[in-house]
Amino acid sequence: MTSTEPSTTSAAATAPRAATSAAPAPAAARRQIRPPDPDAVARVVAAALAEDLVLGDPTTDGLFEVDATATMSLLIKEPGVVCGLPIVAAVFAALDPAVVVAATYADGDRVDAVPAEVARISGPTRALLSGERTALNLLGRLSGIATLTSRCVAELEGTGATLLDTRKTTAGLRDLEKYAVRCGGGTNHRLNLGEALLVKDNHLRLAGGIAPAVARLRQSAPRLRLEVEAETLDDVRVALDAGVNRILLDNMTVNQLADAVAIVGGRVETEASGGITLANLREIGQTGVDFISLGALTHSVKALDVSLEVAE
Repeated sequence: MTSTEPSTTSAAATAPRAATSAAPAPAAARRQIRPPDPDAVARVVAAALAEDLVLGDPTTDGLFEVDATATMSLLIKEPGVVCGLPIVAAVFAALDPAVVVAATYADGDRVDAVPAEVARISGPTRALLSGERTALNLLGRLSGIATLTSRCVAELEGTGATLLDTRKTTAGLRDLEKYAVRCGGGTNHRLNLGEALLVKDNHLRLAGGIAPAVARLRQSAPRLRLEVEAETLDDVRVALDAGVNRILLDNMTVNQLADAVAIVGGRVETEASGGITLANLREIGQTGVDFISLGALTHSVKALDVSLEVAE
C-alpha cells in the first residue's frame, strides 16, 4: 500500500499505513512471511473469547449503549518485533464485523522508538472493550516470541547455523507461536508429530537403541525424514552407520559439538539442542552445526508490553 492515509478495512484484516511515531520498514523491503493457518486462528480466537465472555461483559454492556462508538490506539510500549496484528483483527471481527482496524505496522516489522502506535482501531465501543484483553494477550505473547527469536537470529549471524523452534509450545497456540518464530526470522521444526521422524531418548531406551529403531522406522515410514538423538560421540557414529538424515546432538559441550561435526563431515545434517541460551548461542553456532533448536523461544518467553488506549 503506497498511500500514507490509514486504511479503512474491517477487523478481519489489517493494512499498513504511515507511522506516526516510528517509521516501519517499506512494504517492498518486508520479508514474505507465511501466515498462520486461518482455521487455527479462528479456533484460538473463539476459545479465548469464550473463556473471557462465558458470563458476558456486564461492565461494558451496563455503561455503553449498543450504538456507542469509540476509537482506540494499539500501542507497543517497548522495543521489539511486532507479531499478531491479523490475530488482533480477527478478535474484533469475531465480536463485531463493524470494527475497523487501520494498521501502522506489519507483522515482522521492528519497533524501536516507543511507545509506537501499531494500529488505530475504531467501531462499536462494546466490541472494543470486550475484546481488549484477548487481543492484547495474543499480541503481547506473539510479539515477545518474535522479539526473542529476532535477537537469537542476530546472534547467529555469520555462523551458518539456522535457528529452529521446538514443540515446547503453549497448548492450543502452536500454529500461532510458530508463526511468531517466523516473524522473528527463525525457522520452524516440526509442527506436529507426523511431519517427520524424530527418535528421542525414551524411544531409544524402549526400542533397544539407535540401530534397531532406525531399521524399523525405515520400514514403517520410508518416505519421512529421520532424525535421531545422540548423547555421545559413539552415538553419532552409530547414527551415521544406521543411515539417518539428521543427528540431534543433545546436551553436548561446545567441544563435543565440534568433534561431532568433524565426525559427521557433512554427510548428514547436525542439530544442537539442550542447555542452549542466548549467552552461549553464538559459540554453539560457531562449532559448525547446521541447526540449533531452542525451546525457550516459546516455552518461557516474556510478553512484549502492549496496550489499547482511547485515541486522543
